Amino acid sequence: MNTFPLDQLRTFAAVIDAGSLTAGAPRVFLSQSAVSEQLRKLEEQAGQSLLLRSKAGVQPTAAGERLLGHARKLLALSEEAWRDLHGVALQGTLRLGITDYFRPAELAGLLARMEAQYPLVRLQVTVQKSGLVEAGYTGGEFDVAVTMALPATRAAVGAARAHPAAKASLLRQEALHWMAAPGLSRARGEPLRLLALPDSCSLHQFTVALLQRRRVPYSIALLASGVAGLQSALAAGLGVACLNASALCAGVRMLPAPHGLPALPQAGFYLLPPRAGESEFVREARGVLAAGFG
Repeated sequence: MNTFPLDQLRTFAAVIDAGSLTAGAPRVFLSQSAVSEQLRKLEEQAGQSLLLRSKAGVQPTAAGERLLGHARKLLALSEEAWRDLHGVALQGTLRLGITDYFRPAELAGLLARMEAQYPLVRLQVTVQKSGLVEAGYTGGEFDVAVTMALPATRAAVGAARAHPAAKASLLRQEALHWMAAPGLSRARGEPLRLLALPDSCSLHQFTVALLQRRRVPYSIALLASGVAGLQSALAAGLGVACLNASALCAGVRMLPAPHGLPALPQAGFYLLPPRAGESEFVREARGVLAAGFG
């Protein structure tokens, strides 16, 4: 039977979360040499490289990102099975910060399922822009935080390396799309009527920088306070917006090609890395969220 040993997957996840083999080893109570051996065996079983190693530490390869998602789910299920058989319930208050763009149509259902599955966990959820989520997490306002990261613009290449998501755990990737109401058209030469969140939003900044770089004429037709307001404005036919795939809603469609607008990349949604001294409850809840939100 072809399977991945849980101890190797646990070590793999710990090393990625810590950012290096040296920092990851204490998390799984192993020596650095033992960690290296486990990772070697894991890569051997995977049949491909899972980590990019450099002086700055380690980062997962594309295959490593895929395996990491599976690893977190398996580890969370293993811990859940242990708690169930030992009669130990996940219990406590979890302060959760989530970016406004994360699966807006599904988020309430995801949270409801978590509360039903773990009735002794009390969720305190704040949904806001990624920058505020990151600042709140850094300031200790949240125990676990989900943020969105976008490809760096030329003006922000240096800052990208310091982005809080640089050492975070990837939950999922989503394509970005130009979206508008069905039937909305733009006359040739007419500036694009852009709908967006305020300019403190990273997706607003990314979209504007992209349009300026490609010399696409545009005007800001509306600034919404949140994604729900943006979706309403789109459905009303007020303009075009750049949004992640899961933000597609009733009355809105992805613009079909050829639409004359720049091609768009993918956005990444991340769990920000654990803080020093994280409690056992938060660590286990983080694993549950990684499995359920991925």
